[in-house]
Amino acid sequence: MQNFDTVTFENALEYLGNTVGAMLIADQNADRYRALVRRGIFQDLLSENGTYKDLVQKLWFHFQYSDKQISEEYRVFIPNLAKFVGKYSRKINLRIGGAPHVVQMTVQPFGNPGVYLIVLNELDASACQDSSETQQKVSTIQNTYLFTMCFDLVADTTGSLSLAEVSDETMHSQISYSDWRLKIVNMIRKKEQRLFLERSDPAYLRRIEPGQIDSFDCQMQNLEGEYIWVKLIFSRMDTTDPEDYRFVYMVQNIHESTVNLRAALKHYEKLSSRDPLTHIYNHGRIETEICNAIEQNQKQGTAVSMLILDIDHFKEVNDRFGHAVGDTTLIRFTEVIRDVLSKQKAAFGRWGGEEFAVVLYDLNRAELEQVAEEIRARVALEHFSVVGSVTCSIGASELKYEDAFDTLFERVDQAVYRAKSSGRNCVCVS
Repeated sequence: MQNFDTVTFENALEYLGNTVGAMLIADQNADRYRALVRRGIFQDLLSENGTYKDLVQKLWFHFQYSDKQISEEYRVFIPNLAKFVGKYSRKINLRIGGAPHVVQMTVQPFGNPGVYLIVLNELDASACQDSSETQQKVSTIQNTYLFTMCFDLVADTTGSLSLAEVSDETMHSQISYSDWRLKIVNMIRKKEQRLFLERSDPAYLRRIEPGQIDSFDCQMQNLEGEYIWVKLIFSRMDTTDPEDYRFVYMVQNIHESTVNLRAALKHYEKLSSRDPLTHIYNHGRIETEICNAIEQNQKQGTAVSMLILDIDHFKEVNDRFGHAVGDTTLIRFTEVIRDVLSKQKAAFGRWGGEEFAVVLYDLNRAELEQVAEEIRARVALEHFSVVGSVTCSIGASELKYEDAFDTLFERVDQAVYRAKSSGRNCVCVS
């Protein structure tokens, strides 16, 4: 045992060599490493030799306290995170043999560029406990902000990179902003990549005033390779130099709130578009469908037809049996029509009262008449609770190129009138 006065550089170095957890020599350019020494947990964690890329993934490019690997798409950044130009030290959180371990890693460039001496030491159990408690305290923040980074447009550099799911500490990186931007765009959902490139373009970002923020929502792959909703935030640093174009970039996880919001909007959209009794399209929505079909016909020549169905003598149903039975009859009527239309490309809605409208696509005149007749026959054969049987009169017409909504509707409405005048329970195609 050396005392304070007799310690020399040589015996201190010998002591460190005998107590270090692991020491590795690595060559990034040749993609290899070999262990000079492995002790304790590092005998289980590390092989005597292997590839540098695998070493990086095993030590620090994985989920915290886990051996679960990050998705293949994000591993494209490994060369930039594993290239060192000076000394570097950080803590890494590992899971070895099913138990969590905190390891201090020190990287020392050694000789030729890309060659590193890597020293690993396990910290004591209290450090592991402190780190675990800290992890729990910041879990809410980590779940919200997945990634942060600073970048400088003038120098075209990045720094202060933090991946919350990988480490609590700032990560080392050697990547230009230009290269990062062209790599990360591949993690954005295809249809939103153009938006990302526009809003992350240096020319666009230079227009942001000092201290101001620009942000937008998109779907982006997380480290597990799943697309989630995120908010991308670009904040220009507020300095006294007007030519200082340094930014803070953050990725905020808004997936749960966005999914809930979109579900709520979809729900209210459905409520605003549906008839509350029959749950088919209401008057406003079916009218919109008709107008959209007319526009589609004019742009693309898509064949479009329209039906109006009117239940015969429906007032007598309400007067004789009451409105509750009338409502039940309307509900069953729509179910019969929907069943027939299930084989067609169609939109179906309640026009009002006992009148219904149908938009049909891709049918010629003969096919249109056949569908209308099938509807009429199915309704006539159907047994309706309490009421017994009902019939309907149907007017139909094909859309002409010069038609507007009013001219088409007028022609179909007149066809319904002729069907009723002809004794009801029949089809009239105009």
